[in-house]
Amino acid sequence: MTREDHHDAGRSRRIEPHIDWARVDASVPPSRRTPVPAWRDRRYWRWVVGIVLALAVALVALRQPLADLLWPETGVQSLLDQADEALQAGRLDAADGTGARQLYEAAQAMDNDRTEAADGLRRVAEAALRAADSALQRHRFDEARVHLALARDLHVPRPDADAFAARLRAREAAHAGVDGLLAAAARAHADKRLSEGDDAALPLYQRVLALQPTRLEALEGREDALSDLLQEAGQRLQRGELGEAASRIAAARTFDPGHVDLPQAEAALAAAVDARRRAGARDLARGRLSAARSAYEAVVAAVPDDAAAQQGLEQTGIAHARQAEREAGDFDFMQAERELALARTLAPQSSRVVQAEQSVARAREAQQRQGAAPSLAPRERDRRVQALLERMAQAEAQGQWLTPPGDSAYDTLRAAQALAPDNAAVKQAALRLLPAVRTCYEDELRANRVRRAQACLQAWQTLQPRDAALADARRRLAEKWIAVGTERLGMGDVAFAAQALQEARRLDGALAGLDDFDARVRTAQAATP
Repeated sequence: MTREDHHDAGRSRRIEPHIDWARVDASVPPSRRTPVPAWRDRRYWRWVVGIVLALAVALVALRQPLADLLWPETGVQSLLDQADEALQAGRLDAADGTGARQLYEAAQAMDNDRTEAADGLRRVAEAALRAADSALQRHRFDEARVHLALARDLHVPRPDADAFAARLRAREAAHAGVDGLLAAAARAHADKRLSEGDDAALPLYQRVLALQPTRLEALEGREDALSDLLQEAGQRLQRGELGEAASRIAAARTFDPGHVDLPQAEAALAAAVDARRRAGARDLARGRLSAARSAYEAVVAAVPDDAAAQQGLEQTGIAHARQAEREAGDFDFMQAERELALARTLAPQSSRVVQAEQSVARAREAQQRQGAAPSLAPRERDRRVQALLERMAQAEAQGQWLTPPGDSAYDTLRAAQALAPDNAAVKQAALRLLPAVRTCYEDELRANRVRRAQACLQAWQTLQPRDAALADARRRLAEKWIAVGTERLGMGDVAFAAQALQEARRLDGALAGLDDFDARVRTAQAATP
């Protein structure tokens, strides 16, 4: 065999790989061995299978939303098909969105260029009118009116709708018996049952006129009943029953807003409300709190949103809170609690009521300390009094006239007075505290520190609630609140201006310029996002 033959034979013979396991070094760590490809790793294939299954589930669950997103025509056509089925089944209108009307409207909203939805709505209108006629034949008048309303909403031809409405009124009148309704209305009128209840005169006349708008007996009967109703309103006004008068006038306006006697009745009501409002203000200024409350409540009964009357009730509640403080100062806690209950009812949001509650609680503590004082030895009493006066001096230095409760200058003074009312140092502290509080008020007011000035004023009111100078002090502080609030409003601080308005109104509801500041604050609030 030649050399070339050996060479060709070597090329044609395949050499298979062979591993000599005897030479494999088992001491070589696995990390140094040739890594296995990822596609041969079983863990890799488990992740791949899991992801594929998750995608398959997602595609099955979201196939319709994805189809609507990628192919909107599919969603529109589906709605149209559902609407056609609802129309054929007679489901013309449904609050849950499954009615033909709702489905056609949804399709129209998705694609306004297609005419199928508009045509479908027209067919729903025609079907509604046919359904109304069918209900009419079966004397189901309420159902007929519902179908007629749907047909009108979907713009059925107006002559067709008006013609059917006339037929409906005639058939209903014949079925109900208009003559019977008129007789019932006349009986109710004779019994002076004019407006309240479905069987009263005016509602019955209204039913007749809905069926036969030109029925003369009903028109004349309604006119007479309205005149009597307004006459009753005038009688109620004369007795001061503003709420009853207002309800009758409102009822008359509902049945016939163009009645000839209505403007005169409304003018009389407005005059009576104004007079009662002014009477409430006079009674409040003179301390006749019960009369003031009655007057303001009568105004609110007639005009629930009357701001002046609501403010008057709040001021009356604050006056009861002050009275509670005076009763507590005399240790008449039963009467003080009654006054506090009235204050909470009339002015539940007022900080002045909270202050009165704190004052009553302090008075109770003082009474309890006073009752326990005789049991103390003189030396122990003097020691406690001295400690209280030192705490009072510290509270004075920090301007803590009323807060924090129990540790304020006022509280510590009352505690010292309860322990030793005749102690010379206690009397001297009491004489010193009131002028200090007044000075605090004046200093803080001049510096435009309105919150601190108000705290000093509250301490002043608590120490000497009958001081004649308090009214002027409240007015001046209210003016300062408005001045500072106006300045801050110009800087864009609407929240502070609103608080300033509230505080000024609590201090003096009749302050000049308060209404103008209120209007500016409301305008700023409306413009603030």
